[in-house]
This record gives sequence, C-alpha cells and structure tokens, in this order.
Amino acid sequence: MQRIAYGDHPSQFGELYLPDGVAQGAVVVIHGGFWHQRYGLELGRPLADVLVADGFAVWNIEYRRVGGGGGWPRTGEDVLAAIDAVDIGPVVALGHSAGGHLAVWAAKHSARVVGAVAQAAVLDFTRHITPRALELCTEEQFAEASPAALVPIGKPVVCVHGDQDEDVPVEQSIGFCAVEPQAELVVVEGAGHMDVITPGTESWERCRAAVGRLAGGC
Repeated sequence: MQRIAYGDHPSQFGELYLPDGVAQGAVVVIHGGFWHQRYGLELGRPLADVLVADGFAVWNIEYRRVGGGGGWPRTGEDVLAAIDAVDIGPVVALGHSAGGHLAVWAAKHSARVVGAVAQAAVLDFTRHITPRALELCTEEQFAEASPAALVPIGKPVVCVHGDQDEDVPVEQSIGFCAVEPQAELVVVEGAGHMDVITPGTESWERCRAAVGRLAGGC
C-alpha cells in the first residue's frame, strides 16, 4: 500500500493498493461517516484488502470533512480531485453511507467513473436524513449535491441496502432506484448499516459481486 497526497490539506490523500500482476479493474473506495471529521479512511481498509486480493487496483481516499475544512462544495471537489490524482484507468466508485452519496455524485461528474456501488447510501437529502445533510450543505445546495436531484446519473448504479438499517433507511435506496433508470436495487433481508462494509457478510458479498460486474464493463 502506498500513501499518495493529492493536495496540501492533511485530509487530501489516499492509499493506493496494487495487485500482483495485471489488475482486472480499478475501484475507488469512499468511506462514510455522515461527512464528519471523526470518521476516516480506515473504514475502507478492510474492503481494500479484499478487493486487491481479488485482483483490483484500489484507491482508498480521504477527503475534507465537516469539522476539518470540508463542507459543500469542498468535500465533493476533493473526491473528484482524488479520482483524477492516480492513473489506474476507468474506476468503479464504491461508497458507504455518506460515501455512497459521494460515489454516486462522482459517477455523475467524473468521466473516469464507469459506475457506482452505493452501500447503504445517502441518496436523497430531502427525506429521512435532512438534518444530517444540512450539516454538509445548505438547503439551497441540495439541487447540486443530492443524487436524487441529479438523475439521470448516466452511469449504472447498484444500491445495496439492508432492510434493518438503523442509520440510513432502506427507503433512501428504494426511492432513488424508482427514479434512476440505470439503478439496480439489492435489499438484503435482516442486514444493518455496517453489514455492507463487513467482509464475510451477505451484504458485503453482494457489494463485492456488484463491483466485479461493473468493472467487467470497463
């Protein structure tokens, strides 16, 4: 694993994992934590370990967050800058919770992103999680920051969500998939919010399979 800075701010860096031999694709891992400074890219390391063993190049990124120089649009700008910072070819964006928001948002805005796997993602700022979204941006910015306001995304999006999610209601994914023409909904029965980033769970295996399918289309 190699740590690479893509800017001068302490949160503008990522960890690059390269497989043995020729990579079968590339993945950008975007961690969650409701965009807050107290959560970092360590949340993405277990996923990176699995995916690099699967033969992918993996770029696990950090970004400026609320309480640490972030907020909108700086947080989104960091994600796009990080994606452009390393030359690993077309990438699948894999993001959890608030990172799922950023993954889908990046799919809309970055030509390098071929699709997104949204893990228990925050997708509609106007429903369910609005008070948390208002910590990232103003209500006037919802139109540019909320994925539900940006459909069609123009890329395939696979939404994997547990029906027992205690932090981000599964209705976030259900509602988004109802309006996004290229979205696929995967609801995992009995799964909670952290299952999608816990290797060995059914939720994670569904995410892992989705990454492989999207990467195969590169």
